[in-house]
Amino acid sequence: MTWGFNLSHKIDARILKGILRRTVVISVPEAININNENVESASKLCSFGHPACIFSSPIFPFEFVAIHVLLFLCAQREVLPFEERKTLVGKSKRASALVGAVETATENFIQKGEQIAYENPEITQEMLVTVNEVRKSGNEMSVASREFSEDPCSSVKRTNMVRAARNFLSTVTRLLILADMVDVHVLLKSLNIVQSDLDKVKNALSQDELLNNMRDFDRNANELIKQAAQRQAELKDPQLRDDLAAARAVLKRHSTILLTASKVYVPRVNRDYVLKQVCEAVNTISDITQGKAPKRVDMDMYGGTGELAAALDDFDGSVVVKPATYSDTETRKQLEERLESIISAAALMADADCTRDERRDRIVTECNAVRQALQDLLNKYVVHSGPRGNKEEIKIAIEMMRKKTCDLRRQLRKAIVDHVSDSFMEVTTPLLDLINAAQSGNRRAVHEKVDVFTKHAEKLIEVANLVCSMSTNEDGVKMVRYASAQIDLLCPQVINSALILTERPSSRFAQENMDSYRFTWENQVRILTEAVDDITTIDDFMAVSENHILEDVNKCVMALQEPCPMTLHTTASSIQGRSLRVCDVVAAEMDNYEPCPYTKRVQMLFFAERVNVAVGILSNPSGHKDIDENDFIDASRMVYDGIREIRRAVLMNRNPEDLDTDTEFEAGEDAFDNRSRSSVQTAEQTIDEYPDISGIYTAREAMCKMTDEDKQKIEKQVEAFKREKLTFDSEVAKWDDAGNDIIFLAKHMCMIMMEMTDFTRGRGPLKTTMDVINAAKKISEAGTKLDKLTRQIADQCPESSTKQDLLAFLERIALYCHQIQITSKVKADVQNFSGELIVNGLESATSLIQAAKNLMNAAC
Repeated sequence: MTWGFNLSHKIDARILKGILRRTVVISVPEAININNENVESASKLCSFGHPACIFSSPIFPFEFVAIHVLLFLCAQREVLPFEERKTLVGKSKRASALVGAVETATENFIQKGEQIAYENPEITQEMLVTVNEVRKSGNEMSVASREFSEDPCSSVKRTNMVRAARNFLSTVTRLLILADMVDVHVLLKSLNIVQSDLDKVKNALSQDELLNNMRDFDRNANELIKQAAQRQAELKDPQLRDDLAAARAVLKRHSTILLTASKVYVPRVNRDYVLKQVCEAVNTISDITQGKAPKRVDMDMYGGTGELAAALDDFDGSVVVKPATYSDTETRKQLEERLESIISAAALMADADCTRDERRDRIVTECNAVRQALQDLLNKYVVHSGPRGNKEEIKIAIEMMRKKTCDLRRQLRKAIVDHVSDSFMEVTTPLLDLINAAQSGNRRAVHEKVDVFTKHAEKLIEVANLVCSMSTNEDGVKMVRYASAQIDLLCPQVINSALILTERPSSRFAQENMDSYRFTWENQVRILTEAVDDITTIDDFMAVSENHILEDVNKCVMALQEPCPMTLHTTASSIQGRSLRVCDVVAAEMDNYEPCPYTKRVQMLFFAERVNVAVGILSNPSGHKDIDENDFIDASRMVYDGIREIRRAVLMNRNPEDLDTDTEFEAGEDAFDNRSRSSVQTAEQTIDEYPDISGIYTAREAMCKMTDEDKQKIEKQVEAFKREKLTFDSEVAKWDDAGNDIIFLAKHMCMIMMEMTDFTRGRGPLKTTMDVINAAKKISEAGTKLDKLTRQIADQCPESSTKQDLLAFLERIALYCHQIQITSKVKADVQNFSGELIVNGLESATSLIQAAKNLMNAAC
């Protein structure tokens, strides 16, 4: 219930504060003026309901609560906290106006108190007595205030007003406490009614009696939830607020399941579980209302960072030792033992089922590299630990040590994401298969599906724990562990509901019970999936998903050639599931950004129609009987390219130093397994730029065939371009592109130039020479618009050196746009000597990168 005290209470607080500001500051000993009679009166009030008030912690006894509250009131000279107003310049209100406002607010306060008293017969007498005390102390306060306002220099009248103010605050506090106790009493009555309804539901003997009892329970539970919500808003302790909110959520969520589970008159395992959850929620609300510490779940058991991540962090810190205090016997043994425990945990992860062989080999390699780096570091300590030792050698060894542990971390994260990508895909399929088997009444099939469903749930929990082990996000780890614990509790109940449905497949009540648990399970799995995604970096997820889709695409091609329709259908479905999962994860990631060209580009890519069409062809090859092998491979490539371009778009917002070395640009376009001659399919036409050369179809593929020496030279040019891009990003970050066309055009040109530099390394969305030429045209068009807008600004500026510099930069932009157009038309030369392909494209690639870098320098 809402008694309307908060508004008038705040008015009194502000007015009293205004008056007390004009008096001497009340010292703490003088402010506490509660005699034994008041304490005894307060104790009598406690016998009515609950010893708590709306601005106190319920763990204190009532007498001390009242003293604590009054101490706070007198020390702060306010009744409740409120927003501080800015200091106003001007004339303050007259003392008579302030006193009149206090009298008006006090009268309103008294009217509300009398209303509460008459609405609650059990406490009418005590409430009216307290209201009369407020009226009496308010009148004394009013008289003393008027006398002081008439003679503000009189110390006697000042003392009388301060004493009256203290007494008034004391009586107002007692009235508020009593009003709060009325709220508590009403809430306890609702709790008793709900508990009685639960007993009736539990002991119902017929279907009609159950439905009537559940109808009463729903009505009373909804009323209790509303009252508990009001109580939750009044609590100061954040932990108690969270507990009360959780109890309300359980009570609301399980009400429907309680009805469906109670309707099924077979072994009531489901009903007992739900009834227990609801009773615990009601008891939690009751404990919080009565000021008792609720029996809450120990969240500390779910908290903390991941064990393996923490061990790696501790190890990185422990390798830094003062050379003067280094002891080879003790320090070497301690560090080696720590490292071996980390490697043992890494070995367990490497040996898990979903860890790929390639990933397992990488983990083993990184573990050996960390071992060797530690031995090198320890040897450096031994050689340079003396006063004349070379400390720089030790620092270099420490940096190498940390680099190797960082590489090991990366591989462990990738191994975990391997598990996430495989396990959190089509998470509802095992449950739907179980429900279908239960609806058919086939007990043997149900038991088989139960085993599959149980293993699926166990796998989700296992993978969730693995993700937690390598995360340093304490809140995220706590959420994942708690969500996986809920999955563990819910799994047996879902199985029980399926077994009930198996026994009575035609029962409407059994079907409703199954539907309720299906909805609850899907919702809980969704919560777990989102929690896991929150502590998994999108860069790792996208890289691993891209590699998994590449594996599945190659499996599809092999199944098509063998042929094996079952494998083809299964793998195509897996590709579709992974693609949808990628879209969901990227969409959730884009929600963290303000709308900008970066987010628009990513969203444009993952909603690309060509990917959806290609996935449809792969998922239902029987519906496309006229499709040949080449067309199928082209469709497969489209899916892979679509996912790859999404990842490229996501990574465009990263700084170069934040990128993982083996994540962002691993597995070039030649990684795609071409098992049959395939031309590159675009939206408009099919293009083969090198019809006389076997194995190369586009200019981008030609770039991939360059020698390693040429690739290294190109990488050096790209690094210089990236440094220039960092300068560009730091400059444009100072401006908002929402209403600035110049900044928008500059960012647009930068994005296209990034795609062109990716092309020189055989990556990115640009595939053919014509694509690069079109991109250069877009840069030229954007440069023309930029030139026009900037010249309009320059024309309005007076003649100065700044204006001349601006015009000079515009000339440079026009020049570099022209250079990009020229260099984009230079096609890589590919020759075939005795079956060996020789690609000569270094000069054209470096020229294109250099022109792009110059243009970016001029634009920023």
